[in-house]
Amino acid sequence: MHTTIASKLHFRSHGQGEPVLLVHGLGSSGADWGLQVPALQAGFRVIVPDLPGCGQSARHVGACDIERFADDLWRLLDGLGEARVNIVGYSLGGAVALEMALQRPQAVPRLALINSLATYHIDHWRKWYEARVPAALVHLLGMRNMARLLAGRSFPEPWQEQMRARAVAVVGAVPADSYLAMAAALERWSATSRLDRLRSRTLMIAAEHDYTPLPEKRALAARMGASLVVVRGSRHGTPFDSIALTNACLLAHLGDQPLPEQEHWSRDEMANAPAWELATDLAHEHAACAAG
Repeated sequence: MHTTIASKLHFRSHGQGEPVLLVHGLGSSGADWGLQVPALQAGFRVIVPDLPGCGQSARHVGACDIERFADDLWRLLDGLGEARVNIVGYSLGGAVALEMALQRPQAVPRLALINSLATYHIDHWRKWYEARVPAALVHLLGMRNMARLLAGRSFPEPWQEQMRARAVAVVGAVPADSYLAMAAALERWSATSRLDRLRSRTLMIAAEHDYTPLPEKRALAARMGASLVVVRGSRHGTPFDSIALTNACLLAHLGDQPLPEQEHWSRDEMANAPAWELATDLAHEHAACAAG
C-alpha cells in the first residue's frame, strides 16, 4: 500500500494493474472502502482518496461544490500519470464520479454508481426529507446525535451493531460546518442535462430501501444505458451491508464479465455475512493509513 498527499488531497494506492478510483460518500473518508479494497487490489491499481475536507485532506478555501471535487480528483490522477481510469462512487461520491465521467467522457471506460442519482435538486418529497431533516438535526442535536439516528436507519438489524457503532464514530467526528457545506453542494448539483455526453460502460447498484427513490434510479439507468442491480433488503449502506454482492458486481463490471445472477441480489445476512473488520475509531483509521 502506498499512502501520500498530492495537491492537498490525501490518498492511498493499493495493488497494481488497470486503475480504479474509489470515491467515498458524505460524512466519511476513503477508509469506507476497506471492505472493497481487498477484493479489488489483486487485479487493479486501486486509488482511494479523501475528498477535500474529509479524512486527512485539506479543506477548500471558500464554497465547495461537486464540480470542484471532480476537478480536484482529475488533477490528482493527472499527477499520478493516469490518463484513463475506471471510477466507482458511493452516494455523494457517485455524484462526483458521474461528474468526472462527464468532464472527460473518453477518459472513464467503466463507471459504477452505488446508491446515487444524477440530481439532488428537491423534486420529490423523499429528497426534501433527506436534505432538510438531517441538516435540521445537526443544528438541533449536534453531529454525534444526528449520526446515531442516521446509523440506526442505515443498519437497523441487531447483528449490525458494529456497523452502527462505526457509522456513529465516523460521521459524528465530522465538523458540522463541513458536513452541511458538502450536503448543500450535493443539493445544488445536477447532471441531468448532460447525460448524453456519457461514454462510460456504466453499472448502477441500488438498495431496495435506499433513502432516495428507486423509480428514479431505474429511469436513470435506462437513460444512461446502464446495468442496474437492485439489492434486496439493503438500505443506504450497501457497501457495508451487502459486501459479498457489492464486491462481486464491481469485479464483474470492471472485468467485463457477466454480473451475478438476479437470485443472488440480496443483502448479507447474519449467517453468511463476510468478515466485517473496520475499526470504529476514525483517528485510529487515519493513523493506520498514515503509518502504511
